[in-house]
Amino acid sequence: MRRSSYSVPPANPPGSGQPRNDFAAIKTLFPYLWAYKWRVILALLCLVCAKLAIVSVPLILKSLIDQLTPGKSGVQLALPAGLLLAYGLLRLSNTFFTELREFVFARVTQRAVRTIALQVFRHLHSLSLRFHLNRQTGGMTRDIERGTRAVSSLVSYALFSILPTLIEITLVLSYLIIHYDIWFSVITFCALLLYIGFTVSVTEWRTHFRRTMNELDSKANTKAIDSLINYETVKYFGNENVEAARYDQGLQQFEQAAVKSQTTLSLLNVGQSGIIAIAVSLILWRATVGVIAGKMSLGDLVLVNSFMIQLYVPLNFLGVLYREIKQSLADMEKLFSLLDQHREIADADHAHVLDLPAHAGPEICFNAVDFSYETDREILHQVSFVMPAGATTAVVGTSGSGKSTLARLLFRFYDIQHGSITISGQELREVTQASLRAAIGIVPQDTVLFNDSIEYNIGYGRPDAGFDDIVAAAKAAYIHDFILSLPAGYATLVGERGLKLSGGERQRVAIARTILKNPSILIFDEATSALDSKSEQAIQTQLKEIAKGRTSLVIAHRLSTIIDAAQILVMEHGRIVESGTHAELLLKEGVYAQMWARQQAMPESDMWEEETAVLSLQRQVG
Repeated sequence: MRRSSYSVPPANPPGSGQPRNDFAAIKTLFPYLWAYKWRVILALLCLVCAKLAIVSVPLILKSLIDQLTPGKSGVQLALPAGLLLAYGLLRLSNTFFTELREFVFARVTQRAVRTIALQVFRHLHSLSLRFHLNRQTGGMTRDIERGTRAVSSLVSYALFSILPTLIEITLVLSYLIIHYDIWFSVITFCALLLYIGFTVSVTEWRTHFRRTMNELDSKANTKAIDSLINYETVKYFGNENVEAARYDQGLQQFEQAAVKSQTTLSLLNVGQSGIIAIAVSLILWRATVGVIAGKMSLGDLVLVNSFMIQLYVPLNFLGVLYREIKQSLADMEKLFSLLDQHREIADADHAHVLDLPAHAGPEICFNAVDFSYETDREILHQVSFVMPAGATTAVVGTSGSGKSTLARLLFRFYDIQHGSITISGQELREVTQASLRAAIGIVPQDTVLFNDSIEYNIGYGRPDAGFDDIVAAAKAAYIHDFILSLPAGYATLVGERGLKLSGGERQRVAIARTILKNPSILIFDEATSALDSKSEQAIQTQLKEIAKGRTSLVIAHRLSTIIDAAQILVMEHGRIVESGTHAELLLKEGVYAQMWARQQAMPESDMWEEETAVLSLQRQVG
């Protein structure tokens, strides 16, 4: 038997993506926006037009005041009327171009949010089972929610708040330099530098408080969701106060970080207001001196004052804007770090669609397979066996012997360290994952359903199936009559994880959707463990009928369910210790014979309790 040269790349635990800086986050976002470059360009043109209009308003106001100044000769009624009309049109133009910019750019922003969210969603589904077993669902969903919201916020703040302010500053400074004493420009420029420097430095100092708030918020949310998912367990042990204390501990830490964030914000606001007050006072002082000296008119005084008000009002929010931009970048960093997560299981460049026999199940071969979830704990050791085409292979053994691991490897949820697994001679890592999983149907021992209708959950096996096909599958799984007995029938909602249904009912739904999928390969992982004896006998007969002509892997604890299997594999500690038919294994008087004798001597009720305990342990061991 050959040993494969394939090797598994190291797993990338959640959150281990390389940290991004702000520029990297913007660079990642840019292509999503530039996909609509003509809309972006048009929106920027509208932005410039709006700023030109609003900067021109004080100029019109200056001319109007100068014309109406007492003692001004040659004042005509038509000139002030024209200036008033121009004043109103410029005000209207500013609003018009601003709203037109929003209208043009709305699709760009929302499409970027949609595209990024969908890409992250798809990427999460492409990550390995190892990642999803390690993830913290509550924190991750909060990161995605904040990250997608941050995209919209960043675009709004950066393009439509910061950029317009910079354009306005440029226009105002240019006018002051050209038309007035140099001190107006010096005071304005120095005040701007001082204001921006103070705002950036203090906001940078405050950013880590905000990051801490985010992390604590995610942790608290994770604890809350985990507690609600395990609602029944909390009730079983009466630990509502314990869960509330755990949640409150996270909230207390969040509260402390939030208080620090708010107090430092007050410091920032006071400093900004002080800089603005000093700058405006100095500007008005210079303008007043100019008017008294006869070098400036009253219109010039009003113009300079209007410029300063227009300039410093948006600057007054610069701290808030900068903080929000930094926060949006931090939130986007979390979101994009999910995209950086390494895809441990990926299709090879040369991967092809799995080629299966037309009217028969394929042959499956495990060849000297070594596998471990963690490097220091090997699960399978040199496991080799062949599942004959169109036949049923059963696997039995003690808890933790590696039975369910075989099913996970066949689905390629993990890659093996050494050896090979082939289907009709095709190595799993050389075929596409989509075609591989399309060929396999499974009834797991722990069935989890979507929080949707029974019809949806059965139809999930083949999304394009019609209602008649769903009903036929339900009848084959002996659940049709039960569904009709419900008030809402097939429209009955099953609740989160399907917990409104009993374990047996969930298992029959799982059997129905696997029947509907109609795969070439079947895996039954304790497929009838949650059923009573009468239902189990009926289902077993149906499963045997379904398995005809298909290659089936049956993972069983109750040996009476697999006595007709073409071959039975007995596993212990990750190794196959016996194999053969039921009769052959009994003749060997080995491990299987002992298991059979023990179960035959055990009353059915005791065996049911033992099986339930074993299944519970298996779920914990994985």
